[in-house]
Amino acid sequence: MNVGQSRYPKEEIARRGKELYENRIRAQVEAGNLGKIVAIDIETGEFEMADDILPAAQALRQRLPDSQIWLVRVGSEGVHRFGWRGMVKTA
Repeated sequence: MNVGQSRYPKEEIARRGKELYENRIRAQVEAGNLGKIVAIDIETGEFEMADDILPAAQALRQRLPDSQIWLVRVGSEGVHRFGWRGMVKTA
């Protein structure tokens, strides 16, 4: 198997990632890190945090080359935002 190749369907990766984040990781990272990215290995629960996706994933892959990574933004349900909501100032 190639490094970085997924061994799980995307739904299973998301389920495991969300469960790990909510039950084991969130309390450790939330304070003072709003907006940062957490890369989680869904098999071990190991994680890395960075300001952006690539550095978080690279740091985790450096420690665990065969990691199965799920990403989450601290303080948000997803990593990316779509649309203009929250980006436009109102008077």
